[in-house]
Amino acid sequence: MSQSLCYHCNEPVPASAGYTSLIDDQAMPMCCPGCAAVADAIVSAGLSDYYRYRTEKGQQQDIPPQLASLIAYDLDEVQQEFVAHQGELREVLLSIDGISCAACAWLIEKHLAGVKGIAKINVNTTTQRAVLVWDGRQQRLSDILAAMAQIGYNAAPFQVDAQERKDAQESQNFLLRVGLAGLATMQVMMLAVALYTGYFYDLEQSFRDYFRWVSLIFATPVVLYSAQPFYFSAMRALFALRVNMDVPVSIAILLAYGASCAATVKGTGEVFFESISMFTFFLLLGRLFEQRARRKASENVSNLQKLVPITARLIEQGEERQIAARALKVGQRCRVLPGERVPVDGRLLAGNSQFNEAMLTGEEQPVSRVIGDEIFAATVNLHQSVELQVVRVGAEQRINTLMRLQEQAATSKPAIALFADRVAQYFVPAILMIAALTYGIWLQIRPDDAFWIMLSVLVATCPCALALATPAALTCGTNRLRQQGMLVKSATVLEALPRITRLLFDKTGTLTRGHFSITQVDVLDPTFKEAQVLALAAALEAHSSHPYAKAFRAYRNKDYIAQRCHYHVGQGVEGWINGQHYRIGRAGFASANTQVMEGMILTLADRPIARFAFQDSLRSDAHEAIQRLQLHDLPCEMLSGDPDPHALKIAQQLGLTHAHHDCSPEQKLAYLKACQQRGDKVAMFGDGINDAPVLAGADVSVAMAGGTDLAKCHADLILLGDKLAPILAAVETARLTRRVIRQNLALSLCYNLAILPLAVCGYVPPYLAAAGMSLSSLVVVANSLRLLRRP
Repeated sequence: MSQSLCYHCNEPVPASAGYTSLIDDQAMPMCCPGCAAVADAIVSAGLSDYYRYRTEKGQQQDIPPQLASLIAYDLDEVQQEFVAHQGELREVLLSIDGISCAACAWLIEKHLAGVKGIAKINVNTTTQRAVLVWDGRQQRLSDILAAMAQIGYNAAPFQVDAQERKDAQESQNFLLRVGLAGLATMQVMMLAVALYTGYFYDLEQSFRDYFRWVSLIFATPVVLYSAQPFYFSAMRALFALRVNMDVPVSIAILLAYGASCAATVKGTGEVFFESISMFTFFLLLGRLFEQRARRKASENVSNLQKLVPITARLIEQGEERQIAARALKVGQRCRVLPGERVPVDGRLLAGNSQFNEAMLTGEEQPVSRVIGDEIFAATVNLHQSVELQVVRVGAEQRINTLMRLQEQAATSKPAIALFADRVAQYFVPAILMIAALTYGIWLQIRPDDAFWIMLSVLVATCPCALALATPAALTCGTNRLRQQGMLVKSATVLEALPRITRLLFDKTGTLTRGHFSITQVDVLDPTFKEAQVLALAAALEAHSSHPYAKAFRAYRNKDYIAQRCHYHVGQGVEGWINGQHYRIGRAGFASANTQVMEGMILTLADRPIARFAFQDSLRSDAHEAIQRLQLHDLPCEMLSGDPDPHALKIAQQLGLTHAHHDCSPEQKLAYLKACQQRGDKVAMFGDGINDAPVLAGADVSVAMAGGTDLAKCHADLILLGDKLAPILAAVETARLTRRVIRQNLALSLCYNLAILPLAVCGYVPPYLAAAGMSLSSLVVVANSLRLLRRP
């Protein structure tokens, strides 16, 4: 009888092993508990396709089973689904359990900042997610997740289906805690009525003791089960030598319960089981509504991933078959029929059609795509059957990149958010000190009430609303901008946009569409023919990302291959073709001897041999957008690197009174700095590599979706569609977001400042304190959600 092999690592399975894992409804043999646990983790994460499409067997897992669920995330085939690469660095969006306030986010960030290999960790309190960037050569993802688990936070790569299952389970558990607290509160309140009545009418001691013991029985599961989330959150903070919002809450519940239990056992003193139960119920109810509001605030981006189809039509050797979309690999071909969604980012190989890209750009108008154009996952093919070549899969797809960038924006913090964090950081210790002083003073005045007055101070002034004021508004604001066709890369843009006083625009690819066509070819050397100079130029421009380069694609010739090429930013390209040195670009760059100052020049050994003229078209709404911006007292200027004086005519068409052309990247940056020195707050719009320095230096930088990756890397805001008009909506949304943040801060601070003296003076019973604290948090969240409902 042949020995079976482990389904995970392909090693022999010992006869006495007996380990199996259920994969695709079949029990597969495993050689050890480590392999079994890893396989179970892969299946439970919804990644069982790993076993279907893997090219190599996994490694034997000689690890404790409790760590196997984390080790599974180190497999390259599994990471393809959620890890993006940035050179040597890797980036992943994590979903984190147990985040309850800003202090939790601070704790995670500070703890992981000391872990070797981590380049960045930003935690979003509102969505309970984090953007992690780390060096895969220095640290494994499983080790980072284990480091988070050490401080009590369980994290895993964010996946929509898995996240929804987890959210549903959490909501069910939370609802159970709330329901238990609510039922117990009703029972204890009925008993409390009898106890309170006993103060005015004679109530036998035996009945009073009976009611107290029954109240204790009903309140105990509330304290020990329903209130558990507060205790765990408080313990995590205290273990890290910090305090968070749940520390005073936990202290209040446990002290009140302990004192009431002591009074019940001794038969003397007061009991407040009804206040404890009601306080816990109100607080949990507020957290439940807050949890649902958070999910609503973050579900817009998450739902994008649902639009990507599960299956794809793979074409191999002329035959078509359906496979899982996640199994597609770069370079493969797939077919998309009319009416179907595109399963992967790809390049159009056959067929021309129109696509609805509203889910990515916010624009409902269909976009025409022709052979050679790039098509993105989740967009809808409207008219013709097309064939694509896969160019990006998994975490590298644009739809997943948009999601990570938006999370980065939500986790970055403007100055007003940092102020709120600093206030919240010192507010809790101050409240604990005030509560202690209150207890000491009332102990001298009215000893019987001192404890309960201190309890009310702890409960009423917990700054949960203050901690939510900024992240809730920022999350809703960034989601609103994405709906309007803009992707926010930094939350600071929401604070900086309303202060902008001047806008600078690059021309090519920004004010114009950047789709050039060659309108004129002047052969300057009679030994060359027009077809030859076009082929030479195409060979050189194949190594350039400038929009001009696309105009030469149709003229590429396999007999002319450029080698040892070097791209000079903002100048041109030089290289060797068939042993001769050529240059193409600006006149001054291509040849020091040429007198031709317009257009693009091609030279051989410093001798001009051809000149090319191009034509570009304005963006459809460029003129209207510029006019509307200037009507809103936002001066607009053109700052172009195009050497062709025709660029100035485009500025005149747009109604720009100030325009500059033939600007090098250094000159653009110098002009920007000069504007800033005059006191202007400048927004810069660009799309090319030569725009990267000036984008980095601007107060607000805006890149076009079709621009270079370098330009988008340095931008704060990315326009996803082909229009400029959304920038006006961005300014308005930024102003509204800033206003909502200020309203939230004012509401939360006014509440705490108003309730504090009332609580200290003994006018607020514990249950009203709990209701007030929950209500203040709900008001802040509801005020933030208004941003999602604005037209």
